[in-house]
Formats: sequence, structure tokens, C-alpha cells
Amino acid sequence: MREVIALEAVAQGVPEVLVGDEALDARVRWLHVSDSAGVARLLNGGEMLLSTGSSWPVEPNDLRRFIDELADAGLSGLVLELGTHYRYVPAVVVEAARARALALIVLHRELKFVTVTEAVHGRIITGQTDALRARDEVRERFTSLVLRGSPADFIIHQLAQTLGAPIVLENLGYEVVAAEVPPAIEEELFTEWELRSRSAHRRSEQRRERGIPAGADDWLIVPVEARGIRWGNLIALPGPEHAAGRTAVLEQGAIALAVGRLADGEADEWARIGRRRLVDGLLAGRFAGVGGAAARLEAAGLPLRGAKLYGLVVSGASVAVERADAAARALRGRALAGSGPAGVVAPATTMLVSLPPDAVFDDAAVVAFVRVLVDAADVERVTVSVGRAAEGIDAALASVHEAVDLAGGRRRRSGRGPHLRRAENRPLVQLVTALRDDHRVLEHGERMLAPLISYDLSRSGDLLDVLEAMLAHPGNRTAAAGASHLSRSVFYQRIALIEELLGSDLDDGETQTALHLALLVRRSAGR
Repeated sequence: MREVIALEAVAQGVPEVLVGDEALDARVRWLHVSDSAGVARLLNGGEMLLSTGSSWPVEPNDLRRFIDELADAGLSGLVLELGTHYRYVPAVVVEAARARALALIVLHRELKFVTVTEAVHGRIITGQTDALRARDEVRERFTSLVLRGSPADFIIHQLAQTLGAPIVLENLGYEVVAAEVPPAIEEELFTEWELRSRSAHRRSEQRRERGIPAGADDWLIVPVEARGIRWGNLIALPGPEHAAGRTAVLEQGAIALAVGRLADGEADEWARIGRRRLVDGLLAGRFAGVGGAAARLEAAGLPLRGAKLYGLVVSGASVAVERADAAARALRGRALAGSGPAGVVAPATTMLVSLPPDAVFDDAAVVAFVRVLVDAADVERVTVSVGRAAEGIDAALASVHEAVDLAGGRRRRSGRGPHLRRAENRPLVQLVTALRDDHRVLEHGERMLAPLISYDLSRSGDLLDVLEAMLAHPGNRTAAAGASHLSRSVFYQRIALIEELLGSDLDDGETQTALHLALLVRRSAGR
């Protein structure tokens, strides 16, 4: 109704709003011209009535009943032209319209009703055409995403861009699979996500049962389903209107996701992609605050409060996401699996594991855990690096970094696997993890190793690897030579060259410690 009043054809009649405010938000489906007192029975709802009132009832009670009938018929608004029959609007008409929140506008100047009709209908048809065109564009965009095999997280990103609103994809357990949400609202939105989501679903169901459309502040929820299978729900938070209709856009996104799930078969690509992105983002520091990061993790199904958290890196074999969570569930916990960290030879997987406070995660439990993660044929060559037990998101991230730093080492392995490395047994690794971003530590590493780095880069050399092998076996040059895969004579030549370039005695304990620290800092950066 607000747009109707703003039309030039209506403005020429000098319109005055007698009942407005929220009543002017009513949508106009069509315009109807009539002076009949029985016009209500001819309406289908959503019309705007244009009238001179010449045949309206005379008695106040009849006028009130007439207005009530119009409101009951779903009239969007009433426009009355003064002068032909009424010089002013009867008070009972204004009172009845206000009581029923029915928009009431009067025209103080005579108009050609056909001109108003053409203007209003033209605006409606133009809007419908624009909506059809916008829907075609949206359908083409998301069909293209399906044909390209775009992953779920990218489809969510495109939905958020299209609607200009936060978008969340959740599974049937009300766990967040993927989301495109501004960092500023992450903590508020994802805290107690399951409770918030269940409440939103309940309100949405109640609106559908009553035939009430979603309001501007309501969450818009669309199921992701196909062939009788439902995988989850798409949720759009409040945002601006879209020419194609917000529901229509969200439904196109749901179709694209459903087709993707059908193409994936039995594989749970949602869990793999969503959780990998989450873990990788945490490891790379792509989060605005620890509160938002913690809420996001818990919304994805990883308990943090009152849980023991461990960072793990499994290298030497591929790990399926569903196996990671299944192995953790066997210990009454949950797990999120990410990509392999930089500096660790593929295949490798970074994991964050949450266990109950009374759960035992000693060496035997870790080995049993790893045996569930990988195929039996791969167990012997697997190495698992475990950070210290942690409480809270900050300590959990430190535990993950410890596991990554442990996995980046090149210590010689002996015997059959799985091979286990724990941060508790590597105090120097713990120190490097704690000081990894300190500029003084970085400067120390660069200063100590600069001659060797320059030599290796210019000659494709292996001096850093030889140094690392020697430091891993202090006092046993034979074992160090074997770890570096060099003959003893060549190994000794390399050691002599390193001492010459550094101007240091590699048998000196303090020098060995300083070089070991510098190498750990460099390896922790994936270099």
C-alpha cells in the first residue's frame, strides 16, 4: 500500500492516510473498483478497493459491518475518493478500519479511476515479471553449481551472497554442517545452537499449521530432501527482500544440496567438507574471537565444556571423516577431522578430539583409536602425534599446534606401527608451540640457520636434513648417518661443512640445543 500511495497517478489525487502505520505494509495483489455495498463477496483477498462510496450503507452500524466484511475478505486497503458522495469520511468508517488494521486512504481531488487502475496493475505486473526473471537467474545459477559438482560449503556461500543474509546448513541432529555467518554474531548465534534451532523449527511449524507467513524477524527454514530422503535443513536468518522471493532462493539452494547428496551416494560429504573447513580455519587462525570459535565447534557437535580435548595428527595413511567420529564415539566422545598440516608428508589428517573428563586416552587407548581410523593394511606405517590434554578452546588450539609440531619432525622410526609421539614426552616441542609467534624466537631461528638455508636453496642441498638427523641422535653419528640415508663418510663431510658454514662446534651441548630449537621453529612453520 505504501508503494500505491507513492505512484504518480495516485499522488495527483492528493492522498491522505487516515489509517496507516503497519497497515500500509499490506501487499496488494490486484486493484478492484466498486461502489457496491456487497463488494466483499466478490473479493478473493489481497485486493485494494477504489471507491466513491456512493452505494455504501447509510446507517453507522451497517457501515461498521461493511468495513468488517471487507477486512474479513482480506482486503489490502481502502481508497475513498471524496467529493462525489462523501465530503468527509464518517467517523465510524475510520474507527472500524483502525480497529481492523485496514489501511484507509482518502483522495481530495477527483481522479480517472482507469488511470489509477492502469498504474497499479502495471506496477504489479512489472513486479511479477521481475520476480520471474529473478527466479530464472537464481535457478540457472544454482543449476550451474550442481553441474559443476560444487561442494556444500560453496553453495552455502553463494546462498549468503544472493540473499545478503547469514545462512546455516544443519543435519537432522541439529548440528551445524556449514555456515556463512558474519564473525560479529557467531558467538551469539551458535551458543546453545540446538536449543535455538529446535525453537525456531517449532515456531515455523506452528506458522505453517495456522497458515501464517514468516515475518521479517523469523528464521526461514527449508528442508534438504529428495526421493523421500531428508538430510537436513537450510536456515536463512533475517535479511533484505529478494526479487525472486527469499523462500524461492533458499529452495533452489536446497535442491542443489540435495542433488549433491544423491551424487555422493553413501559418502557423507557434508561432514567431511564442513568439519575439515572448520578445523582448518581454527588451525589457521581464521576466527574473530575464541568465544565465537568455541560456539561454532559446539554447534558442529563437538563438546567443549567439561571435556578433555586433544589435538592429533595422523600421518602415513588416509583417514575417513566418518571413521574419525566413529572412533571417538567408541570412547564416548566426538571428533572433527581437517586437512593435513603444512610440513607433514601426505597423507595426513589433523584432528580435534573431545572426550569425557573420565575417559582414558593413554598410549594403549591412542593406538586402539588409530586402528579404527585406518585400514588394517596401513596401520604399520601410521604415525600419530598427540598434543597434551586440554580444557577450553585456547588450550585445545595449543594442543592441536603441539600435535602439528610433533608431526613435522623427521625422527627415524623403528619397528612396526602405529608409531606414537606425545607432547608430554617432548618438552622442547611444548616450548616452541608456546612461543611459535614470538618475534625473538623467529629471529633466533633465522639467524642460526641462515647460512644453511642459503646453501640448500642455492644448491638444492640437504644440510638442514643432515643437521636434523644429527640432533635427533646426539652422540651416535652412525645412527644419525643411517637416519639421513647417507654413508658415514658423506655424512661426516656434511657435518664438517655445516660446522664451517655456522662457525660452530656441533659437539657443544649448548650449540646443539640452540640449533635444535631453531629447527623446531622452522619445521613448526611448515618449512
